[in-house]
Amino acid sequence: MTGPVVDQRIKSTKNGYLLSAQRDAVTGVVVILAILLFASTGGTVLSDAIASLSGKSNGTDNVLVSAFLLNIALILFGWRRYRDLAAEVEERAAAEQRAHSLAITDPLTGLLNRRTIGEKTTDLVDAAKRKHKSIAFMMLDLDNFKNINDVHGHSAGDFVLKQVADRVANVLPPKNLLARLGGDEFACAFIFDPDQPEMVERIADDLIDAIAAPIVENGTHLVVTTSIGMSRYDPEEDSVDALMRQADIAMYSAKKQGRNRHCWFDDIMEKELQTRNWLETEMRAGIPKGQFVPYYEQQVDLATGKLTGFEMLCRWESRTQGLISPEIFIPIAEETGMIGELSLSVLRQSFEDAKDWDPSLSISVNISPVQLLDPWLAQKIVKLLIESGFPANRLEIEITESSLFENLSLAQSIVSSLKNQGIKIALDDFGTGYSSLAHLRALPFDQIKIDRSFVTSIIQNPESKAIVKAITGLGESLGMKITAEGIEDKEAESELRRIGCAKGQGWYYGRPLSVAQTREMLAERNLLPAKPVEETGDTQNIAPDQIADETDRKKSA
Repeated sequence: MTGPVVDQRIKSTKNGYLLSAQRDAVTGVVVILAILLFASTGGTVLSDAIASLSGKSNGTDNVLVSAFLLNIALILFGWRRYRDLAAEVEERAAAEQRAHSLAITDPLTGLLNRRTIGEKTTDLVDAAKRKHKSIAFMMLDLDNFKNINDVHGHSAGDFVLKQVADRVANVLPPKNLLARLGGDEFACAFIFDPDQPEMVERIADDLIDAIAAPIVENGTHLVVTTSIGMSRYDPEEDSVDALMRQADIAMYSAKKQGRNRHCWFDDIMEKELQTRNWLETEMRAGIPKGQFVPYYEQQVDLATGKLTGFEMLCRWESRTQGLISPEIFIPIAEETGMIGELSLSVLRQSFEDAKDWDPSLSISVNISPVQLLDPWLAQKIVKLLIESGFPANRLEIEITESSLFENLSLAQSIVSSLKNQGIKIALDDFGTGYSSLAHLRALPFDQIKIDRSFVTSIIQNPESKAIVKAITGLGESLGMKITAEGIEDKEAESELRRIGCAKGQGWYYGRPLSVAQTREMLAERNLLPAKPVEETGDTQNIAPDQIADETDRKKSA
């Protein structure tokens, strides 16, 4: 429940209480008047009634009797209304307390909420200043908590959040602040001696250990870890908002460093964040403007030295920063969800570039693990092939093995759809990560690509050489061709040829080329179609020697 909604509810409760109090004040006045009237008429009416019963009076005054009875009725009404009012006041007070509690706490865990932690931290800072102490602020985010909800359900997720809240509360020192900010994110603050920052690190270590312990729910062991960002209050520079933001930045840095760890805020992190935000903004503008373009790395038949195709690599030709490496922008594209749009944009350009190259040349394209979570990926690629006219049998899709662990069944569906169109599939970076033979059996791969880390060290490292031999033998037994990435010198190429690798690529054959450079290289090797003589409809204007030259050129091509 948001703050404005709760504030409105509290205000409505107070307004209702005020109106009720006004009505009951009027009722109270009426009852007081009834009591006074009862006191003034009660004695007369009672004495007349007694005299009438004893025969000493002719009867009572009916008007006085009626007034007397009315007074009694009003008094009884007032008493009942008083009881109802007491119950209503108690109920309204409880409702106001509930509304106030919702305004400052998280309903699931009972901890403070995002709105309140800032206000309470301000008070804690004031207390720390009086004691000449400092404030440590921690931002905690659970790692892989989404898997708990997806696999075990939201009730299990809620149970985990409450258990985590209890564990954090047990670790923190006295007089701390603890809040759940929403989702699986928590925050805490406490006073510490500025000369002893190691105390804060010990608490962070204890929090990591406590949260990582298995949580048992209905016999099921649920395991989560946490990434912690830490900041300390500097009275000369920081505000409470800055303190919280710095802890948040440090927390994301801890996640980037591998998760399940803590990290102090550093000014460099903020500069990196600003750079990242700038890159993200520039990328969103650059994709539709065509700033992301394909570059082409040669793939060569190791036995003959013949060019067989290219691996298409994406490059960012920034208008302000020049050529930017994919190691910089690909992670941002994957984190922000831009990878799909970016990849399809570059694929379209690559298909248009290569459709008129020699039919013997193939194009290999690496697919991001994030894209393999898109159930419509195969259809999108096929649509691009149809629109561009690029033959499907000249396309090879490369998939890294680690990406198969996210959703193997979906990957199988995508690969099957691509294979049905005649597209070849390669397992990329084989030898790193899991290297599970089950994946080679589960998916119809046409080719295995050996990771460059083994190829670059094949001469110096006997273990790398043994791994390359084993992968090559495995590929031969399964009927899969082997491509070695990262060939940088003649010695490595010769060794790979002796081992039996079919294809190779790397800077030994040249750096990745732009489309213009690639076309120039292909033209030199006669791997581009000959340009036809323009037909003007008037052959008399074409010199005979021009026609002969053009005919000879076509034959040589």
